Amino acid sequence: MTNGNRSYEIMFIVRPDVEETELDKLIETFSGYVTTGGGEIKSTEKMGRRRLAYTVQKFNDGFYILLIVSAPASLISEIERRLRVSEPVIKFITVRMDEEEKRLAKIKKHRDAHVKRSALPQVNAESATPPPAATPAAPAATSAPAASSAEAAAEPAAVAEPVQA
Repeated sequence: MTNGNRSYEIMFIVRPDVEETELDKLIETFSGYVTTGGGEIKSTEKMGRRRLAYTVQKFNDGFYILLIVSAPASLISEIERRLRVSEPVIKFITVRMDEEEKRLAKIKKHRDAHVKRSALPQVNAESATPPPAATPAAPAATSAPAASSAEAAAEPAAVAEPVQA
């Protein structure tokens, strides 16, 4: 990221009635806008014709194109303007990837810290859990002889049935 250039993903959807040659020419045109504006194209991916989640300009599907570019913000706003007025383009979105990568790194760091912090208490909790679990069972067993053995036998079956069902 030199000269104030940032990493962006520009995805746009082209009308489904556009010919393959026209589609290639459109991609070449937008790639040209990026390079002449001082940016660089890192990759171009034609993702093919896909169904849209909802109807856009009376179309139910379109050709998805993904451009990964490194460019200054001023150039990106110009590219967006040109996408907006380009007749074959029915939808587009631009995502600033350096911010996205920073956000994902922050989430991962938080998760890792949480796992490390909670790993130790979980081990202690697991080792401490069985004795308390055994302790409540013992009083229940001592109170069970006070009841008739038929009632004691019926209670565990009633508890086990809902768990199995």
